[in-house]
Amino acid sequence: MKNQAVRLLCCWVVGGAVLVVLSAAPTLADPQTDYMLHCRGCHGPDGSGAPGAAPSFRGQVAKFLWVPGGREYLIRVPGTAQSELSDARTAALLNWIVHEFSAEEIPADFIPYAEGEITRHRRLPLTDVVATRAALIRAIQAQASAAPGLPARRRASP
Repeated sequence: MKNQAVRLLCCWVVGGAVLVVLSAAPTLADPQTDYMLHCRGCHGPDGSGAPGAAPSFRGQVAKFLWVPGGREYLIRVPGTAQSELSDARTAALLNWIVHEFSAEEIPADFIPYAEGEITRHRRLPLTDVVATRAALIRAIQAQASAAPGLPARRRASP
């Protein structure tokens, strides 16, 4: 009877520990893990995207930080805005994506995304993602042609 009680107690303790770890798991995730779980399916493990389906992040995503509205666009795109991640984890993930896939294009005055900024912008869904993206890309191209040869890391965000 004593052995059975000890086994039962051990099972209870181990089971409780497992529940504690599992309940804490969402807060233990790091941005790279969040990318693999929430973004990789469309944008690929290396951020190269899928032609016609999901844009590449490689050498591109930080360019949106060059132009007015681009920063907010990265928050409001459906994959970000509709993510189940908390605002804090979304901010950390966006910062990771920018640095991981587009570090050379980050403007010199880049301020990392913060939880409050995500909270303010992600609840405003984009009604026309394609048109918004096209307008931002035109603005990015104009910005790039205005300062040819200037390394992007030195370029100040407007």
